[in-house]
Amino acid sequence: VQLQASGGGLVQPGGSLRLSCVASGNIFSIDAMAWYRQAPGKQRELVARISSISGTNYADSVKGRFTISRDSAKNTVYLQMNSLKPEDSAVYYCNFYLFSGVDYWGQGTQVTVSS
Repeated sequence: VQLQASGGGLVQPGGSLRLSCVASGNIFSIDAMAWYRQAPGKQRELVARISSISGTNYADSVKGRFTISRDSAKNTVYLQMNSLKPEDSAVYYCNFYLFSGVDYWGQGTQVTVSS
């Protein structure tokens, strides 16, 4: 199983980006899909998570600006990011967590918010 993230890039403050992450291979019984991010010199942090059981949750710093969604039939998770700020700059990683307790990580996609 491989997770392929895409959609990152350079955007001006106030702009928008949409990240996508698709899983290839045989993957079943996905409980949650999530996006994390890691900025230089900082720990990886949860940005948004969508679960078939517990719904969605967001980091306080992105509430009202980011929206996570999933297409389970396509094993794909999206992150719509609006009103981007320089502090949103980071490498964004997708994560799929299975009911079995196994999880998978994508390779990361760079998001840079700068004028």
